[in-house]
Amino acid sequence: MSAKKKELMSSAMKRTSEWISSQEIPSDVTAHVGEASFSLHKFPLVSKSGFIRKLVSESNNESDISVIGIHEIPGGAEAFEMAAKFCYGINFEITTENIAMLRCAAEYLEMTEEHSVGNLLGRAEAYLNEVALKSLSSSITVLHKAEDLLPMAERVKLVSRCIDAIAYAACQESQFCCTASSNGGNNEVSVSQNKQLAVDWWAEDLTVLRIDTFQRVLIAMMARGFKQYGLGPVLMLYAQKALRGLEIFGKGTKKIEPKQEHEKRVILETIVSLLPRERYAMSVSFLSMLLRAAIYLETTVACRLDLEKRMALQLGQAVLDDLLIPSYSFTGDTLFDIDTVQRILMNYLEFEVEGNNAVDIATDMERIGKLMESYLAEIASDRNVNVPKFIGLAELIPEQSRVTEDGMYRAIDIYLKAHPNISEVERKKVCSLMDCQKLSREACAHAAQNDRLPVQTVVQVLYYEQQRIRDVMKETDIPTDPPPSILPPPKPTSYNEELSKLKRENQDLKLELLKMKMKLKEYEKSEMGSSNSNSPVSAVSMGKPPLPKKSFMSSVSKKLGRLYPFGISPHNARGRTKPPKDRRHSIS
Repeated sequence: MSAKKKELMSSAMKRTSEWISSQEIPSDVTAHVGEASFSLHKFPLVSKSGFIRKLVSESNNESDISVIGIHEIPGGAEAFEMAAKFCYGINFEITTENIAMLRCAAEYLEMTEEHSVGNLLGRAEAYLNEVALKSLSSSITVLHKAEDLLPMAERVKLVSRCIDAIAYAACQESQFCCTASSNGGNNEVSVSQNKQLAVDWWAEDLTVLRIDTFQRVLIAMMARGFKQYGLGPVLMLYAQKALRGLEIFGKGTKKIEPKQEHEKRVILETIVSLLPRERYAMSVSFLSMLLRAAIYLETTVACRLDLEKRMALQLGQAVLDDLLIPSYSFTGDTLFDIDTVQRILMNYLEFEVEGNNAVDIATDMERIGKLMESYLAEIASDRNVNVPKFIGLAELIPEQSRVTEDGMYRAIDIYLKAHPNISEVERKKVCSLMDCQKLSREACAHAAQNDRLPVQTVVQVLYYEQQRIRDVMKETDIPTDPPPSILPPPKPTSYNEELSKLKRENQDLKLELLKMKMKLKEYEKSEMGSSNSNSPVSAVSMGKPPLPKKSFMSSVSKKLGRLYPFGISPHNARGRTKPPKDRRHSIS
């Protein structure tokens, strides 16, 4: 049939349909679409729809009214109603909100040019090509509506056409497309320069898409030249909206349905797989938020390890709150997830050993040392943190990152205060984490009067403080009278006399220390005996005055001041600078 004849027939059918509608002729076909029923006329429908023509011809003709079922039409009753209006010639507006539904319904009902000129399918295609797919926002709207029309939307290639239109328009308008040439291909510089730029206006529109469609859009954008590090702000917006409502900032019973948990788990794993590899493309706080969600939703191990490595790469930019990840074990374990932070620190140290250029070790080392000491102090008050876990994390902190030991001493002091029932051996192990030589004067003054520290640690603190004072006096060469504790003895007449005198003083000091230890033990036993007695009697009433705390410290301080006032013995100069490890707490 020629095009002219088709056009004439279509015009005639339209006039006939309009006449049927205006004359209120009784319906002769009933269409069931889902739960809705439509009483219509055969002629307008079969003249436009090949699918309805087949159904009517196959229906039972014994009755005057044919009954047809159209249950799988994309868009349901709403789509069929608009298609029926088109068949009757009733005007309605085609918009970006309904074009996807009309296109899929026209395909399903076979409303093609073969049955009528200017049919619904041709009208829908014309609107898509000339209006809907010409702008970025309208393309996103059509794609979002097409997500509810699968698989028909895929079959007519509506989804792929929308994705391609979005990718093309985004690359045309974005600041992150085709900029590498201006930087010589250096992605590190591009990220650091662009990380403060505003997010593209269309990024918020993409958050309405399902995660699988969203992923396809981003992949298409990168295929057209969109730089991966530019996806950071888009991914951040999508994650914040999709993962909203998760209780990831505290412990407690999960308040999420299993189906919803699975959906959010898939979303999170997909977002992590799309994260750019360039440093600084994502903030540490955002990576920390993703890691909290990954632990909470119990994602794959690969997903969590990937986030941990990304955080390690930017550990120098982290703050304490980024590491305070709650423990979601729900078994009464530690308050914070210490194992995760320990793995992050180990990953950072591996980057350091490998000499990874992406990590500025010289700049970050001291900052990371202070950060981890602050983290230790934060978890130290948790009574569920056992000694091996505390020591294991503290030993990972690089010594070269600690200019002073004040931060480590603070963490140790908090831990000992929160764990008063640990054994003396464990107490010594905890205190061995710090180097007493690197304590500041304020920390030394506090440690010298700290009853929670073992006696050996206090002796070390006093010894190194006296040694530091002597070194300062030597460097400044001040002729004024020094304190009595470091007052040098009269000059000996000969070297042998000087050596023998120092040896005698050394022996006297060891004897004095032994006596003081014995007195301290006796005092502790007497205190324990008095606490267990039914009628406690004070040490004063029994004629045994208690050993004052100050007397021990003062005696040790005065004796240490007389030890080697002229420097270390020439025979053991190298070995006496720092006590051996097995005799760390002894001055002999």
